[in-house]
Amino acid sequence: MAYERVKKSYQPRTNNQHPKGANGTFLTETMAHAEKICRILKTIYPDVKTGLHYKNTFELLIATILSAQCTDAQVNSATKNLFKKLPTPHDLAGAPIEIIEELIRSTGFFHNKARNIKNSSKSLVEKYKSMVPDKLDELIKLPGVGRKTANVVLGVAFGVPGIVVDTHVSRLSRRLGLTENKDPVKIEFDLMKVIPKKEWNNFSLQLINFGRAVCKARKPDCASCPLYTECGKERGRNNFHNYASQLQVEFVRSQIPKILK
Repeated sequence: MAYERVKKSYQPRTNNQHPKGANGTFLTETMAHAEKICRILKTIYPDVKTGLHYKNTFELLIATILSAQCTDAQVNSATKNLFKKLPTPHDLAGAPIEIIEELIRSTGFFHNKARNIKNSSKSLVEKYKSMVPDKLDELIKLPGVGRKTANVVLGVAFGVPGIVVDTHVSRLSRRLGLTENKDPVKIEFDLMKVIPKKEWNNFSLQLINFGRAVCKARKPDCASCPLYTECGKERGRNNFHNYASQLQVEFVRSQIPKILK
């Protein structure tokens, strides 16, 4: 019963629940935690790069749009034929939508994706002289391009630092205690605060690879996880037991005056 009372009274501190006046301390602690995670991931994945196949920035853009809710292998299989038949923005913009749909059917959600890559290609031809823009504000104006896709293109093609938040990064950044948010844009900004800027591009790819290989959504391999001690859930358990022990000590101290009477 006493254990249950302690358990109910314990409330783990979140990003939005740090003590008044402790903002700087909390951020510093989180940055130190994030840097340790970065070091471990860099050891595991020292040389990371996108799994998408592409020959130029246009192909990278199209492949990234198609990668939504689809594996890199499936995208690579589809784009091999797509780029063979429709290699340029002008070709893709002028192709019948039915032809494009058939070429990318295996990537899933092919109706929406076909419309997006056709309209994006049309925008590139009409507004950017068939060139992919190198600014985030311009990229996200293209149909089917959000911040995730834009950051992939900017980081891979132009070397611009950015945090790519896909399902793996979203899930693992919460599990590791780097954010409490679920909105991808908020997660991106949270990570930008604690991850060193020079590591932004690599961090996203490293976390994606880690999520695929080790910390899987349905069955994470906690027994062999090199980030186990940095895991938010494990740290939360440790913090709870420390909190419970502290309450026990305080209770004993409170009883001493009564015992001495």
